[in-house]
Amino acid sequence: MRELKVDLGERSYPIYIGQGIIEQIADLFSKHGISKGSPMLVVTDDHVAKHHLPQVISRLEAAGFKPISYTVAFGEKSKSLSVLEDIIGVALQAGLDRKSAVVALGGGVVGDLAGFVAASYMRGVKFVQIPTTILAHDSSVGGKVAVNHPLAKNTIGAFHQPELVLYDTSTLQTLPDRDVRAGLSEMIKHGLIWDAGFTAWLEENAQKLVQLDAEALEYGLYEGCKVKTIVVSKDEKEHGLRAILNLGHTIGHALEATAGYNELLHGEAISIGMVGSAKVAVRLGYSEEIYTTTKRILQAFGLPTSIPAHLDTDAIMSAMMHDKKFDEGNIVFIVPTEIGKVEINKNVSAALVRDVVEQLKREV
Repeated sequence: MRELKVDLGERSYPIYIGQGIIEQIADLFSKHGISKGSPMLVVTDDHVAKHHLPQVISRLEAAGFKPISYTVAFGEKSKSLSVLEDIIGVALQAGLDRKSAVVALGGGVVGDLAGFVAASYMRGVKFVQIPTTILAHDSSVGGKVAVNHPLAKNTIGAFHQPELVLYDTSTLQTLPDRDVRAGLSEMIKHGLIWDAGFTAWLEENAQKLVQLDAEALEYGLYEGCKVKTIVVSKDEKEHGLRAILNLGHTIGHALEATAGYNELLHGEAISIGMVGSAKVAVRLGYSEEIYTTTKRILQAFGLPTSIPAHLDTDAIMSAMMHDKKFDEGNIVFIVPTEIGKVEINKNVSAALVRDVVEQLKREV
């Protein structure tokens, strides 16, 4: 079992990564102060529930915890205010109190949703992340929790750090191939923003990672999470450095919203967005190699690198204007300056981005 630490002073917490960690769930919960005296709410989705929920509930009950569960429909549409209200109603009926914990058992959608439940309920209760997707190695770390508005992604949310993150890599074996590839896009992002050597390793080991080779997967998740912990420890609430984690997300979030949160998986949208960011970099005078390398790596993982032609450019740009990264008429863009390094550019014009969007719709 590998361990990392998100260093936030008194609110620091560990990330445990390895096979079979769920078997140790009760001991780790006790070690980190999760209450046995108060009810606990486990939030999951209907895909994850059938594979992993019974084991989690039975192990917690056997150790004296009092878990109840709430299962949402799989997919981004569950990140809504209506679902949030339903879950809080269940929590109230079950008697959750200020010493209770909310546990997220699932991917990024479940983590964001359950985390916002924890942040909102009684003005904040304890929160545990048990990610079951590769994508969630990014979203489960750092305390960003939210639900979506129909006009924009993640605009209703908070910062609410977990008590611990349990990353049992054996849960990833049940993922569909498309979800595996989409999740790996965020791992690639961590290399592109921070570590050229890790980026090269990812390209060399693309097939091993797609095939869920245990050793490659554990190393890749550890290195990806390590980048996230370094950045979050330096800038918890995105006053500066943390914004670099948004590489590809400006265009990516707009594509998700325009497509109605059901055509593109998050990681697929971010993949296209990272190619767009590399195109922006070239337009700003940086090396063409940034674009060719970024596109080549993403294609090695079988990820999309162009915008579906039927998505309306005006709608994509409108979604960007509602994004948190839009500021005083310009789009705050994370621009790669070389492989492994990026800059936060607050002066990228909407016109330039529109041109890039149009180019991405014409590419194959």
